[in-house]
Amino acid sequence: MNAFVLAGGQSTRMGRDKALLVVHGRTLVEHMVEKLHGLGLTARICGSRPDLAQFAEVVADNFAQCGPLAGIEAALAVSDSEMNLFVPVDLPGLPAEFLHWLMARAETSQAVATIPRFGDRLQPLCAVYSRRLLGGIRDALSAGRRKVMDAVGGSASALGEPLDGFDVESVAASGQAEWPMEPRLAEWLRNVNTRGEYEALCLRPFAIAGPARGGVPATSSGAKSGYPLS
Repeated sequence: MNAFVLAGGQSTRMGRDKALLVVHGRTLVEHMVEKLHGLGLTARICGSRPDLAQFAEVVADNFAQCGPLAGIEAALAVSDSEMNLFVPVDLPGLPAEFLHWLMARAETSQAVATIPRFGDRLQPLCAVYSRRLLGGIRDALSAGRRKVMDAVGGSASALGEPLDGFDVESVAASGQAEWPMEPRLAEWLRNVNTRGEYEALCLRPFAIAGPARGGVPATSSGAKSGYPLS
């Protein structure tokens, strides 16, 4: 499986480049690239960002100014893997154990899209996508449609394939996976969008979830119960 960090956003609300924000001594893009390396993956960075080439290979957008969907399209276009993991640069709380579980679920189901849901929202920028979606995503961008879920859903429908959208809280509560207790679930999929959120992130001791021990997180059916959600 190939892995890609989505880092082409303009960081409008932050007022500065989120990828290069320093937290716990490293930039956010470094944290994410290192997390993927800890899982035994070679990370590449999506976005027309040659300045980030010092951290990993950069895959430039084929559709300019079209948001994260353009990054996903460019990544699928260069990928030599059927399944591809995508993570946004500004989710530093994502545990490596969760990403490992997400990849394993996608490999087992072979769904064209494996997307976590937290609360009532799907998280399409932290997902596993099949290369089979490439044609439909490219068609959507060519038609001026930039919303990730619309493009992914439309492409899957055209293929006659279902999406696998799973509820993170339900999986944690059911004991299907053993995930770390820190950071709390509510922090895993919380973006860093404003200066206040960045300052709060820097103060949290468990803000950055590092690579799993040995790059292979544990999973079992006898997981911990009583997960702290917030």
